[in-house]
Amino acid sequence: FLGAGKPPMYGDYEAQRHWQEVTYNLPIRQWYFNTSDNNLLYWGLDYPPLTAYHSFLCAYIAKLINPDWIALHTSRGYESQPHKLFMRTTVFVADLLVYIPAVILYCFSLKETSTKKKASICALCILLYPGLILIDHGHFQYPLSLGFALWGVLCLSYDWDLLGSVAFCLALNYKQMELYHSLPFFCYLLGKCFKKGLKGKGLVLLTKIAGTVVVSFAVCWLPFCTDMAQIMQVLRRLFPIDRGLFEACMFSSPPPRLANIWCSLSVLIKIKNIVSPQTQLKLSFAVTFLSLLPTCIKLTVQPSLRGFKFALVSCALSFFLFSFQVHEKSILLVSVPVCLIINEIPFMATWFLLVSTFSMLPLLLKDGLLLPYAVTMLAFLSVCAASFSIFEKTSAEDLQLKPFSLSLKGYVSWFKSFPKIVRSLFLLSVTLMGVLSLASAAVPPPHRLPDLFPLSVSVISCLHFLLFLVYFNVVILWDPKNSRSQKKIS
Repeated sequence: FLGAGKPPMYGDYEAQRHWQEVTYNLPIRQWYFNTSDNNLLYWGLDYPPLTAYHSFLCAYIAKLINPDWIALHTSRGYESQPHKLFMRTTVFVADLLVYIPAVILYCFSLKETSTKKKASICALCILLYPGLILIDHGHFQYPLSLGFALWGVLCLSYDWDLLGSVAFCLALNYKQMELYHSLPFFCYLLGKCFKKGLKGKGLVLLTKIAGTVVVSFAVCWLPFCTDMAQIMQVLRRLFPIDRGLFEACMFSSPPPRLANIWCSLSVLIKIKNIVSPQTQLKLSFAVTFLSLLPTCIKLTVQPSLRGFKFALVSCALSFFLFSFQVHEKSILLVSVPVCLIINEIPFMATWFLLVSTFSMLPLLLKDGLLLPYAVTMLAFLSVCAASFSIFEKTSAEDLQLKPFSLSLKGYVSWFKSFPKIVRSLFLLSVTLMGVLSLASAAVPPPHRLPDLFPLSVSVISCLHFLLFLVYFNVVILWDPKNSRSQKKIS
């Protein structure tokens, strides 16, 4: 794993182990504060309380197996094969308990996957998504926040709005990055309340949802609610505004290697040097808000399950491209909602999921995951191509662009050759990703341009994501459908 045997930080694996050490050995009031026993500069907790509780649970089990794994201070940088097996097992158990069941139940609930075979194929494609496999098991993180979010989507698809609200609150209280998905959840549920009428059933539903959210957050934050200083310190850890638009320490050297707009632009304009952190925050907020506003308005005015799922993709992608303090791994917050619509637009979904994994290539190469990256990418592309016949589904209708093409009223003649253009672009894109992947792994960069390959990966991925953002917004805004027909009706 990345950072193994390399003091002083040892890598993300050590971060998870250290959180177990801290949560088990220190009282709750010290978990987020800098003390002699909890140096926040050494992998200090910077995720919400549910992550801390999960770390404590894992630590409790670790203590029963080998107390040395979480011994205060002396366990720093601890590495052994039994401990690696234990940590990998905790990720696998989290997959089995939360993420995988949500994927399987979701696929079996879809109207389009009416047979068990189709549902199984859909679930297989989603579970084979390379990005999540490589990050959760290769780079090391837990899939719980994404799993809880999927349970939220699944519950809403059955009109279990209160259970869906609880599930998403758990996701948000596990990782604050679930804010990427918060607006679609909010707008969809608010739109349902408006549709029922705010003077009758809609008001009752709104009151129930608001109460459910408040209670869910209160339960998660209860140990920290005894003191306002505790709450404020946790919030400061969750939202490090003073760090600036993006964090240089995420990368081994400049220029940055993140496929969002700010890092790509920083190659030409040194934004962090000419704009104060507060102004960076305001700029980021304004651009992000404007980019997702049309989708949110459409979803609130015309709430539908189909629109909700596409809005999850569009809003998360806007956050990834334009928001504050983004990490390479945050693209997973876009990719998982894309997995949910892979049965509706298999060609574009497969393309996006390949690009999303490719965008993390510099991170994966640093982790020594070249072979797993190549194998999982080829396996995923092969399974999707065989299962969904993606190359046969490139017409404007298959890509959900028929309403948009009709609105042009014949002004754009190239829609007739649209499938051929799209397939050519896809092959060009895949070829470019393959060449850059090989060059990044095997070809020494020019001496004067040591960051040529990672920078190329970031910029090319960013351009892809901008085009995907336009595409998803077109699909959403020109969608005439306003029903929850995607739900399987039994």
